[in-house]
Amino acid sequence: MIAKVKSAAVVGIDAQLVEVEVDVAAGLPNTTIVGLPDTAVQESRERVRSAIRNSECFFPSKRVTVNLAPADLKKEGPAYDLPIAIGILLSTEQVCADVSQTLFLGELSLDGAVKHTQGTLPMVALARDMGLKQVFVPEADAREASLIRDITVIPVASLAQLVNHLNGRISISPYVSDGDWARLSMPAAGPDLAHVKGQEHAKRAVEVAAAGGHNILMQGPPGSGKTMLARCLPGILPAMTFDEALEVTKIYSVAGLLPSETPLVSQRPFRSPHYTISHAGLVGGGQWPRPGEISLSHRGVLFLDEFPEFSHMALESLRQPLEDKVVTISRAQGSVSFPANFMLVGAMNPCPCGYYGDPVRECRCGSAEVTRYQKRISGPLLDRIDIFVEVPRVDYEKLTDSRLSESSENVRARTESSRRIQQKRFAGSKLTCNAEMTPLEVREFCQVEPSAHSLLRTAMKQLNLTARAFHRVLKLARTIADLEASDIIRVHHLAEALQYRPRTVI
Repeated sequence: MIAKVKSAAVVGIDAQLVEVEVDVAAGLPNTTIVGLPDTAVQESRERVRSAIRNSECFFPSKRVTVNLAPADLKKEGPAYDLPIAIGILLSTEQVCADVSQTLFLGELSLDGAVKHTQGTLPMVALARDMGLKQVFVPEADAREASLIRDITVIPVASLAQLVNHLNGRISISPYVSDGDWARLSMPAAGPDLAHVKGQEHAKRAVEVAAAGGHNILMQGPPGSGKTMLARCLPGILPAMTFDEALEVTKIYSVAGLLPSETPLVSQRPFRSPHYTISHAGLVGGGQWPRPGEISLSHRGVLFLDEFPEFSHMALESLRQPLEDKVVTISRAQGSVSFPANFMLVGAMNPCPCGYYGDPVRECRCGSAEVTRYQKRISGPLLDRIDIFVEVPRVDYEKLTDSRLSESSENVRARTESSRRIQQKRFAGSKLTCNAEMTPLEVREFCQVEPSAHSLLRTAMKQLNLTARAFHRVLKLARTIADLEASDIIRVHHLAEALQYRPRTVI
């Protein structure tokens, strides 16, 4: 008798249906798994055998053939343990149930307990999209699976419990979510802008970057507050929508970084990898491609401290994701794409010693050394950054001023108001903020008042702006206008946007 059980495989951050076919036939006792299984799937033979025997069922002393279809899709991980076990029990008539509208996920331990499985969220979403009625998931993953609506989620603690449920001896209650996930998204905790002394110009630049989702590069001597300003960013970014939170949660679920006690990533990610990170660690990769730091910062912030110290390959790999909002990893067996819509925040010293141009401390670097250090960042990468801001040394008077500046909460109120304007502007499209506009949207939404055209023309000549930089200036000016709730870009909006361009070649 041949039994068929539905399961799923994760490809990138999406899932694909896998049908587990089990045939138990006469012959020498042997279990064969076909369908491009990896080592973890091959080893499921022993896990399934022990789990079935320790769940008061018998494992057939016959020839067992398991086919994971489609056969040309590589299968990895232990998530197929549970569907294989159910397939064997159905084929040997130890379970009598209709499972045609059911998806099974879960790793089995030797005693039959059902353990956590990575990628539960996209696989349950696939089951819902295919019109399946219910999904059996490990008990530890039930909260994560409940994020997907319109499908019955049944938590399973052990194989024996599931067998009794399918045979009608007991009934496992469907998991009911204990909260309104749509209301859980909130701004991330972090340093408050009120505790940043001085740096009013830099704080304004950070606010503009957060309001429109713009990339920003801060340059200044060590200890001037660049890192602290960057870490304040999550606290002033608008809260994620529920759909954005689901996108981020899918990535963290596939990467195995989703804690069971917090199944929904409710705060915008803030990733700060060390400059020694490899190209694969930043972009993602491996024999079975996994998301890298670029994708883990999706809908959040990717902070690269000591920007020029990153390897040339790592920095250049940022160019395509910054433009396309997606990163594609190609291997011999195929390509996988991961979302990569993030804010790039860079911080750098002006020279290797850090004090080039500092009015107090003398720089020890030669001019050639300074130029070589600054040239580590290529022109095409710099062209994809919207805001360049100097973060100078903080004066004694400002450091000892006991008064607090404007809090992150007040700044966040303005950035959220600005984002609401942008969401209304881009209603019906996939755009979420001004930084994502293409030249078509720039032409439609970035209208400047007549008196601003001469300023823009002069800036194009004096700053040698490329076409990409020209559009980025207009998008930045649009964000500044949104912060003032202005329908049109005025001269002072454009002037502020232009002052965030580098005055010299960095």
